[in-house]
Amino acid sequence: MDNTTRSRTFPNNDEANATPTLPEDEAPVYYEGCPGCAMERKVENSTGIPYKEFVFVGVTSLASALPISSLFPFLYFMIQDMHVAKNEQDIGVYAGLLGASYMAGRFAGSLFWGVVADRVGRKPIIAFSLFTVVILNTLFGLSVNYWMALTTRLLLGSLNGMLAPMKAYCVEVCRPEHHALGLSVLSSAWGIGLVIGPSIGGYLAQPAKHYPNLFSENSIFGRFPYFLPCLCISLVALGALISCIWLPETLHMHKNLEVEIEMVGDSRPAPRREAPHPEKSLYKNRPLMSSIAAYCVFTLHDTAYSEIFSLWTVSDKKYGGLGFSSKDVGQVLAVSGAGLLVYQLFIFRHVHNLLGSVNSLRIASALSIPILASYPFMTNLSGTKLGLALYFAAIAKGALAMTILTGNAILQNNAVSQNQRGAANGLSATGQSLFKTIAPVGAGVLFSWAQKRQNAMFLPGDQIIFVILNLVELLGLVLSFKPFLSLPKKYDFK
Repeated sequence: MDNTTRSRTFPNNDEANATPTLPEDEAPVYYEGCPGCAMERKVENSTGIPYKEFVFVGVTSLASALPISSLFPFLYFMIQDMHVAKNEQDIGVYAGLLGASYMAGRFAGSLFWGVVADRVGRKPIIAFSLFTVVILNTLFGLSVNYWMALTTRLLLGSLNGMLAPMKAYCVEVCRPEHHALGLSVLSSAWGIGLVIGPSIGGYLAQPAKHYPNLFSENSIFGRFPYFLPCLCISLVALGALISCIWLPETLHMHKNLEVEIEMVGDSRPAPRREAPHPEKSLYKNRPLMSSIAAYCVFTLHDTAYSEIFSLWTVSDKKYGGLGFSSKDVGQVLAVSGAGLLVYQLFIFRHVHNLLGSVNSLRIASALSIPILASYPFMTNLSGTKLGLALYFAAIAKGALAMTILTGNAILQNNAVSQNQRGAANGLSATGQSLFKTIAPVGAGVLFSWAQKRQNAMFLPGDQIIFVILNLVELLGLVLSFKPFLSLPKKYDFK
């Protein structure tokens, strides 16, 4: 039988027999040996920001995000080297399937890993997910044919169940006033990983060709030209995996709650604790499902925007693009990632404290619309004016997107109790993965169609692209208002 202690508050030390200020059924009970109770007690007694836990969240999220997009700069050449396409026009088809395989796998596995995290704990799932990144991402770099590469990416997505427990972990290691900061650390690290990943892939792929003085054609990096970027990312994941040794568990693990006798104060037996009531089905939880619906629409928008932004900036000016080189695009993305980091560290917390989750989400969504509408008119600029306008728009769009997704994540975590939080985030990640699988394909088709109507009288190609993106953003904004969005009554989200 586990020992338990009940937290009570008395007026002063002389009134030992006074009635506690908290009713008997509301006084928190801490079970010895329960990691969740230990974490709750630590959080209750601490008023500061849990920097150590947040650093772990950031590093882990970065390690999980790096493999997602690191292959895109060398994907075309990888398919070409594997000789799977019968002609050059077919390379895009095989590249699209390989690029979408990770999200397809995550769509299949996210809900499962969220449910498991609610049963065995956050730490085991996080550690296992990092282990799969280390092994499968390394094997992807060593792929000798297309089907090996496709299989490793599919398994990497389906076995990497980190996102759901990590979102739950963010709000379980800190006080409510720091929930927004914790989730913003996760989303910012994730976004930065999606920016740094392609840089690693672009600079380190085919090292024997680009750096012949350092890497020989006969070395392992010459025989496997895409192994080096995968190895570097796997080493980052290995470092995060080792740090899991010091990671505290946050899930409550009480044994025999139905028959547990609580020993209170002077060791007199207290009334028997009743078994908890069965939780409501997640699918019948309207606050959760309504926030997930908005989250999926915003995810669709952000993923399609990322795809179209890269295509639009490198496309020829005669098609309404900017005619940038891949190096120019990388520089814009790098500056955008740096701006996102500054916003997350120094600005976002104050914005959230002032506006709350819902209002910050709505305002950020509304501000994104005029920013997107300005992109087609940047083709009339050049030199410093173009650079300043594009950098400002890219940084602002990234910061607003992070505000939107973080606000949605807070709504989802607060719509359920702790023992359903992993499953709820798993359900959210499942929907997110589905829309992230659809978005690149839809964005590519949209961009190709828009370029063919560049000379149209009404909304030519470059303008119709961003109009459609704005319509998707507007749909997400509408879904953030009643009657579409339902909020839990016990929380004040402004």
